[in-house]
Amino acid sequence: MLAIIGLLLSVVGAIGAFVYSIIILIENFKESVGWGIASLLLGIPWLIFVIMRFEQVKKPFFRYLGCVGLVILGTIVASLGGDPSAF
Repeated sequence: MLAIIGLLLSVVGAIGAFVYSIIILIENFKESVGWGIASLLLGIPWLIFVIMRFEQVKKPFFRYLGCVGLVILGTIVASLGGDPSAF
């Protein structure tokens, strides 16, 4: 049962992180097409944009981090609820 709860937490967190990363990517494209394409293809410009325009993307970035935390928590819960005879 614990494994199922952990899996659900991880899936919800992953979907949320995906949505909020898309929201930040949209802000990148609003800034300039170059920022958007670079962030889409490389990833590092996404983080640089968040640092440079922190006030602009503060809310979705913290929500993104919360969703990543939910994925980590769900993974831990799922691993604790796994089958002990598998080891």
